[in-house]
Amino acid sequence: MPRIPVHTVDSAPAPGAETLRRLEKRFGRVLNIHGGMAHSPVVVETYAAMSTAIAEHGTFDARTREAIALAVGAVDACAYCQSAHTVSAKAAGFTQEETVAIRRGEAGGDPKLAALVQVAREIAGEVGQASDTAWDAARAQGWTDTQLTEVFAHVAVNLYTNYFNHYARTELDVPAAPDLGY
Repeated sequence: MPRIPVHTVDSAPAPGAETLRRLEKRFGRVLNIHGGMAHSPVVVETYAAMSTAIAEHGTFDARTREAIALAVGAVDACAYCQSAHTVSAKAAGFTQEETVAIRRGEAGGDPKLAALVQVAREIAGEVGQASDTAWDAARAQGWTDTQLTEVFAHVAVNLYTNYFNHYARTELDVPAAPDLGY
């Protein structure tokens, strides 16, 4: 059961209401995660600032961003983010089967993407650490120092949303991601 009720644009505290309005426009509605974050302007503004920085300065395409998000959500066992990013990943061109494989750590169809996703999985699961093996494999696949630095920002924003959902017990308002079968 959710710990934090979901605000609408009209009920959100003034400092965060405009941010919630922008998120509503971007996503087509107020998602439960954003309506929950809106209780605290610092929480919703931090999320929006991180997302804006990635949108304005990031170099990854939608498929890469969504693969990272799926991997981090799986490592963190965030049902909400795995579900939301399954929808987004399918819009970015992944099949449902590919989204499940990425969440399982089996993104083998694209070795370059799989190498970067492994770095992201390790950052999320090892408290910011990534092994030399994963790092070197990503470099060997052609990922640059800039991209290996950028992946950290993508992991961070996904950790932020994953942890918020765990903390607030955000209720699912998107189709549930398929079970991983284990």
